[in-house]
This record gives sequence, structure tokens and C-alpha cells, in this order.
Amino acid sequence: MTRRDKGRISPKVVALNGVLTALSVVLLYVASMAPSGRMGLAAVAGLVPACAVISGGLGAGALCYGATAILGLLLAPGKDAAILYCLFFGLYALVKAGVERLRRLPAEGALKLLFFNGLLSVFLFGLSSVFFASLPVEDLPLWIIYPAGNVVFVIYDLGFSKLIGFYLKRVEPLLR
Repeated sequence: MTRRDKGRISPKVVALNGVLTALSVVLLYVASMAPSGRMGLAAVAGLVPACAVISGGLGAGALCYGATAILGLLLAPGKDAAILYCLFFGLYALVKAGVERLRRLPAEGALKLLFFNGLLSVFLFGLSSVFFASLPVEDLPLWIIYPAGNVVFVIYDLGFSKLIGFYLKRVEPLLR
């Protein structure tokens, strides 16, 4: 048993989880310092918990996400990238892993879109002054924002799946 030994996470997985958490925190720190591309770097940091899920299971992914979220909020000078990670990018790796265990594409798609639209509503109605201050979101009607956001989310999810496939094919065998 390489991933778990009688219900316990192996020391190898714990060490990998520590490295993955450190990588995520560094990415969030760089994202908070970067003059542009903050959302992109936060999205890349959100891919890392998926690697922890693949290598150590959902518990390892949750630990990576939680540790990164706490450390990102504590250590990153700008909190916007860390908040994006906490509320969406990092959390989505866990949601995706849980939802895709259903193995029913229509239900998976519906649950992912429900998750995204719920968070989009939180961002639009609760955090718009923080994340959309420089964008003219108030001028756009909701019937444009939600469909456009859903299209972008579906493209993001497909890209996320492709990167997970790359990790499984190229990186995971090297770690074993």
C-alpha cells in the first residue's frame, strides 16, 4: 500500500503534502506581490491541493488546502489572492474531487455549476468592492454576468481536468 497504510497516511505522503503546501503558500505570496496576474497565480496555487488529493487522498488534500489557506492569510502581504484561494481556487480542488466520485456526468456538472454560481453570487453581492473595484461590474446586467461566468468556469474546469491528467501521467509516476 503506497497511499495509505491501514488507514494512516504514510510519512512519504505527509512529506509531499508539506512540500505542496509550501509551494501553494509561495504562489499565494507571489500573487499578492505581483502587479498583475494575481487571479492566475491564485488559480495555479489552487491546482496544488488536487495533487495532494491524487497522492494522498481527500484528507491529504483537505490538509494541504487548510494549511495553505491559513498560512496564505497570515503571510501574504495582500489578502485578495489568499481570499480567492480560500473561497474558490483551493476549495474547488476538494469539491471537484468529491463531486467526480459520483461518476455521473450530468450530476457532476450540475453540482459544479451550483457551487460556482453560489460563489459567484457571494463575490458579486458580498465582495464586489474587494474583487471587482477596477471592473465595471455594476454596469453589466446579471443576465450577462452569470452566463459568461459559467462559460469561463466550464473552460477552467476542463483545463483543470487536463492538468490533473498531465499530473497523473507525467508527475505522479516520478514521485512513486
